[in-house]
Amino acid sequence: MRDASGRIAVVTGGGRGIGRATALRLAREGHAVVVSSRTQSDLDAVVAQIEADGGRGLAVVADALDRDGARRPVTAAIEAFGGVDVLVNNVGGSVGRDHDPFTMDDDTFERTLTMNLTSAWWTTSAALGGMRDRGWGRIVMIGSGAARSSTPGGRLGYTAGKHGLVGLTRQLAQATARHGITVNCVCPGWTNTSMIDWQAIAARQGVTVEEAQSEALAANAQGRILEPEELTGMISLLVGDDGGGITGQVIGVDGGYAI
Repeated sequence: MRDASGRIAVVTGGGRGIGRATALRLAREGHAVVVSSRTQSDLDAVVAQIEADGGRGLAVVADALDRDGARRPVTAAIEAFGGVDVLVNNVGGSVGRDHDPFTMDDDTFERTLTMNLTSAWWTTSAALGGMRDRGWGRIVMIGSGAARSSTPGGRLGYTAGKHGLVGLTRQLAQATARHGITVNCVCPGWTNTSMIDWQAIAARQGVTVEEAQSEALAANAQGRILEPEELTGMISLLVGDDGGGITGQVIGVDGGYAI
């Protein structure tokens, strides 16, 4: 693996799943890594693994739905390590239980939109100035298959937020390219994380759990659900020197989802 010694990375939503796998890989490649989420125990486990592997890690408990909380991992990285070179905006998900567009309340929609779109801007805005001053920066948004199309049983606020993340990626890439900053969006498909609740998915689709799982497997060309670690190779490329010519791109790492 490449040596990124001296570079500092922030990974939001880094306690589990794709965020955890990304944080561990970047640490193994030489980054000092700040990981954030709402759960201290998850973060402590990630940092313990980073340190056991000989790396440097810092856990920051933060709520991405809060403006100051979303910026906290960046400010912590600046205080602890002197700056932020790499930002992986991995926070995402849904808030609330009722996402039926006929009955959903405004708070559920707005908070879900904030989690998937606005929080990424809050975190990014805290890192941009330092990246511009150094003339180098890498930002990766973690999107979704729902960032490019609608999905059966999909949640309205989540899909709207992930589509918005694509627009944020492209316009931000355009605005920052001359400052040595790249901005890209990596879109997973079905991935084996704790976010997958087959009971809830089946209920939204009006099918059995077995039918929901079968439909998920059929949704990509490889007919399988990927592991979080399979996304980290692309993320590693995008945040390194070899990814310097890639910006404003929306890249699926999804086994051929909906092609």
